[in-house]
Amino acid sequence: MQTTELDPTLSETLERAEKAGLTLVIGSKNYSSWSMRPWVAMTAFNIPFREIVVPLHQADTTTTIAQFSPAGRVPVLLAGETVIWDSLAICEYLAEQFREQNMWPRDVVKRAQARSVCAEMHAGFLDLRRAMWMNIRADFHGKGRTPGAQGDIGRICEIWEDCMADSGPNDYLFGDFSIADAYYAPVVMRFRTYGVSLAPALQAYADRVAAHPAVAQWIAGALAETVTAPRYDTYLD
Repeated sequence: MQTTELDPTLSETLERAEKAGLTLVIGSKNYSSWSMRPWVAMTAFNIPFREIVVPLHQADTTTTIAQFSPAGRVPVLLAGETVIWDSLAICEYLAEQFREQNMWPRDVVKRAQARSVCAEMHAGFLDLRRAMWMNIRADFHGKGRTPGAQGDIGRICEIWEDCMADSGPNDYLFGDFSIADAYYAPVVMRFRTYGVSLAPALQAYADRVAAHPAVAQWIAGALAETVTAPRYDTYLD
């Protein structure tokens, strides 16, 4: 378990988070794309929390997760007596509790677009998930190029291009870093692992996401993990 480093000037945010007793239960950082999303969002927006990591794909994983999650899955946010067991629901809850952090874009149209692309990520891209699972430590360059995965990659590139149409060259999907960027951070990890070629502007965006302090901190945690999952550490064509 750990507590994220905070901006000491965010006393109000810290006080409310401490009162809520925020604890985020996540899976292995190397493999758990769903866990990465709210963790990166909370870290990026200086929302303090305790972290509990449940190593995935181990003999006791299911029983351990069941202690925290009624759905039997991670991530899970424990906010006092409240249990929130879905990554998008967690992000929405946090955006409501910490409105001053502007976790969604301020502009109403961009905010709706950001929610739409997060929902599409949340519910879709099944072929990409199956063919290109997240494994930050691995090098699977050239693997996973199924027709379905290629179609998903094309759609993701279209989303990124549309979102950044009005953004500057050093911006994120909607200007400032938002939940939408946290939601696509695991896709950036997949593209790096599998060596997906991107147009220069999209590659520059992916590089910005990977270099963001919150994402870089997650990557460092993934690289430091010692628990492995043989099924996901070897790519069999």
